[in-house]
Amino acid sequence: MHEKDYLIWLKSIKGVGNKTLENLLKYFKSAEYVYKASADELLKLKGINHNIVHNIINNRDSKKILEQINNTRKYNIDILDREDKEYPENLKHIYDPPFILFKKGNILSRDMNAIAIVGARKASAYGKYVAYKFASDLAKKGITVVSGMAYGIDTMAHKGALENGGRTIAILGCGLDICYPKSNHNLMKEIEKNGAILSEYGVGTKPLPINFPARNRIISGISKGVIVIEANINSGSLITAEFALDQGREVFAVPGNINSSLSMGTNKLIQDGAKLVTDIDDVLEELNMKVDEDNNKELIQLSDTESEVYKAILANQPIHIELLFKELRWNISNISSIITILQLKGLVEQLPGNLLIAK
Repeated sequence: MHEKDYLIWLKSIKGVGNKTLENLLKYFKSAEYVYKASADELLKLKGINHNIVHNIINNRDSKKILEQINNTRKYNIDILDREDKEYPENLKHIYDPPFILFKKGNILSRDMNAIAIVGARKASAYGKYVAYKFASDLAKKGITVVSGMAYGIDTMAHKGALENGGRTIAILGCGLDICYPKSNHNLMKEIEKNGAILSEYGVGTKPLPINFPARNRIISGISKGVIVIEANINSGSLITAEFALDQGREVFAVPGNINSSLSMGTNKLIQDGAKLVTDIDDVLEELNMKVDEDNNKELIQLSDTESEVYKAILANQPIHIELLFKELRWNISNISSIITILQLKGLVEQLPGNLLIAK
C-alpha cells in the first residue's frame, strides 16, 4: 500500500480528527508508521488516549483498507493530499487544512480566484434571485463560484454559475458517493462536469450535522472572499463567515428586510464590519480583482495544460514550434494535440515557417 492509502485509513478511524492526525504524523513521520506502531509507542504521544489507541489497533485490517480504496475508485473519486498539484492552493494556508480531500471533477489554476456564496436553506424568492444573479455575474467574469450544494442559496449559486458558462465548486459534508440533498442529483453531475465536488469525508460517510461546521472552513478556505445572502442569527452561514475572518478572508453581506428573520444574520454581519454589497463589482473592488472581460478567453476556456501551452506561446511569440517543444519539455505529441485544440478554440494561429502566435 502507498502512504496515501494509509492516510485514508487513519482519517477513517473514530476519534482521529484533523488535529489528532496532524499530531500523529508529526510524531511518527508517516501514516504507515502509525499503522505499524505498537500500543505503547502510540500512548507516548501527548493527547492520544487509550480509546484512540484501541481504535487504531483494532482497525488494522489491510483487506478493509483495500476495500475502502476500491470503493473510492468504484465511484471515480480522486484522492488529493497536500502535496498533489490539484490540491487547492488557497486551502493549504489556512489554520486547519484537510490532510486528505476526496474529489470528483477537476481543480484548475484559475480556481484560486474563487468566491464563495452561502446563505439560508429556506431562502426567500429575493434571496434566491440575488444568489443566482451574483453567481451568474461572477461566472461571466471568469470567476469560480464556491458553495455547499445545500437547498436554497447554495443551489441557486451553483446554478447561476453553471447556466452562465462558469465554473463552480461544491464542498460536501458527506462522502462523495452520497448526493445530499438527493434532489440535487442532476446538479451534482453538472458541477462535476464544469468544476469540482470536494469533501474531506470518505466513501460511505453520511451527512451528519457534526460534519457541516468543519465543511464550512473549507468553503471559506478555498475562496478569496465569502458573500453571505440571507442567514438566520444562528445560521451555519455565519459559521462560514467566522471561519473566513479567522482565515484572513474578506466577508461580504447583502442587506435585507429588517422585518425578516432571514436578514438578521446578514444585517448583524454588516453591523460587525462586513462589507455591505449590492452587486459583484463591490466585491471585486474590495478584493482588488481586476477582470478584463475582453481578454478573458484563457481564463474561461482552458484546462491547466492548455493554459500552460497558451502562456508559453503568449510570452515568446512568435515562437517556432520546435522551440516550444524545448521550452515545455513535454511529450511532443501531447503538445501538438494541445496546439490543435488551441487553434480550434481560436486562441492560437500557426504562421508559415511553423511559427505560432497567440490571438
